[in-house]
Amino acid sequence: MRCEVERRREISPPLVYTFMRSVMEAPFPAPGRTVTVKSFLPGSGNEVLTLCRPVDSRLEHVDFDSLLQCLSVGKLLQVFASLLLERRVIFVADKLSVLSRCGHAVLALLYPFTWQHTFVPVLPASMLDISCSPTPFLIGVLAPCLPEVLELPIEEVLIVDLCADRFVIQLGDEDCILPSKLQAALMQVLEDREDILRQDSRDACGGHALLSEAFVRFFVELVGHYPLHMVEAAGGAKELQRESFRKSHPSRGVRQFLQLFMETQMFAGFIQDKELRKGGGRGEDVHNHSKTHFQVLSLCPLKQTRFCSYKLNETL
Repeated sequence: MRCEVERRREISPPLVYTFMRSVMEAPFPAPGRTVTVKSFLPGSGNEVLTLCRPVDSRLEHVDFDSLLQCLSVGKLLQVFASLLLERRVIFVADKLSVLSRCGHAVLALLYPFTWQHTFVPVLPASMLDISCSPTPFLIGVLAPCLPEVLELPIEEVLIVDLCADRFVIQLGDEDCILPSKLQAALMQVLEDREDILRQDSRDACGGHALLSEAFVRFFVELVGHYPLHMVEAAGGAKELQRESFRKSHPSRGVRQFLQLFMETQMFAGFIQDKELRKGGGRGEDVHNHSKTHFQVLSLCPLKQTRFCSYKLNETL
């Protein structure tokens, strides 16, 4: 719906109010269901639009389409990998809306983990010095500011040109960060997403759910065994036996990745959040999510992707 709003705003702001009035007058759809809205657009006449409410409310304001239009699957996974290791990433685009949509969308892919560092969807030209920070960040800058950014003393940064699907500056190891088998499986799901969705024509808004669930499934395969390595420590609190957790994974590539990933604030925050959940707080658990939100992935045949052939541990 955001795209339709922007489309009308570019023509005339009053068209936005007319469109939103039509949307508000329509029945509120259940999660995963659609609603039909009639709207007038100069030059096109009366239009009938089908709007879909995401299955997961977490995705209602996330625009994965813009992210996939700007970045190829390979580039997207390299950005994703860089964020997992909490590196410095700068998005560059010629529109504020593109920077904002892509920034929020790529961080949504980290779920059930949460970005713990600086996130500025659009950095004002007068504040470009912030990009010299030694701490991790995800920052968006407008294309005219890129020459000035390139002159700044920024160390170990990934600069992504969203308009050209290219890396302006990179460290060079971005394609080797993720475990190779899991990366290949994730890439196949994303590249075949349209074919997977066609197998269930009833799901009018499964694209966002499929994308999100593919990444959640990635995390389940990566760290889904962590409850087996939580032990009670002094004071009754539980802590993760880090080495046994890492070494217990059968994949050497995953073990190597976990050695780096376990040092991030993102991972520490996830374990802490998990303990809050068990203590009656509102923490999130990758296992509970995996048990209730994998309907879309179950549509694909076993031979289509490795993710579909994986079986979750009985402890999930």
